[in-house]
Amino acid sequence: MTTLRGMLWTRFRRHRLAVGGALTVAALVVMALLASLVEVVLGVSSTLVDLQSTMLAPFTGAHLLGTDELGRDVFARLLHGGRISLAVGVIAALSSALIGTTLGLLAGYHGGWLDTLLMRLADAMLSIPVLPLLIVLSAVDMQKLLGVRLVEDSHLSSVIQLIVLIVMFGWMTVARLARAAALQLKTLDYVTAARALGATNARILLVHILPGALPPIVVAATLEVGSNILYEASLSFLGLGVKPPMPSWGNMLTNAQDYMYRAPLLALWPGLLIFITVSAFNFLGDGLRDALDPRQVFKQS
Repeated sequence: MTTLRGMLWTRFRRHRLAVGGALTVAALVVMALLASLVEVVLGVSSTLVDLQSTMLAPFTGAHLLGTDELGRDVFARLLHGGRISLAVGVIAALSSALIGTTLGLLAGYHGGWLDTLLMRLADAMLSIPVLPLLIVLSAVDMQKLLGVRLVEDSHLSSVIQLIVLIVMFGWMTVARLARAAALQLKTLDYVTAARALGATNARILLVHILPGALPPIVVAATLEVGSNILYEASLSFLGLGVKPPMPSWGNMLTNAQDYMYRAPLLALWPGLLIFITVSAFNFLGDGLRDALDPRQVFKQS
């Protein structure tokens, strides 16, 4: 007898682009995590300035993709930049999903004034053009404005501020999905039975409603990772995201624009990785959406 997990895996496996996206994401994550080890093995550095080895062509010595305008190894910087770009995308998506799921389930389950308040707040924030507002807010040092300095490292502080800003404007879609699921699931017989047996609201939400609401939330969070990576790249390209010398794919593009005619490959590599990563997460999200579609699951069962 085919289990539900096996059925979902079969459906996902049939989506070849989604499988390719999952493998691509896994490869990018592994390479980013092994960035420091790769530096040691190749004997190169992503931060060491070597003005005698600037703009080297790919496959020059140990430099697989050459060097940049300061003699830093491009391949090592791409791997370290992947750490930042992937971390911003994934952490912001997970945080947005957590906040959106919590608020959406509370709004859908309790209804009334709480539902009205949270959903009107979500509607208002959805009407705001996100990227222009992120550009404005990213130019402000939030820690200085609030008079609180949680992180002394200014480079790490820029990453944290970027994640916080993306989360502030990224929870609404998940909240609406979670609310819709809660509205539907709270009327089902097994939820009514749990309530009749004395289950608390917290237990009903966590044990009986949340599992049924997870499929659309997982899909939305996966698709949001790609959007967050684009936000990070856009803001870093404008000099408002991750601050140099900490590499990210966005600020690597910024540095490369002054050398487009002399060394166009400096812009090609980070741009290509952004395209590949965002496409991989989008394909993965599409595959998860098809695999987790309850109409298709029940049709096959």
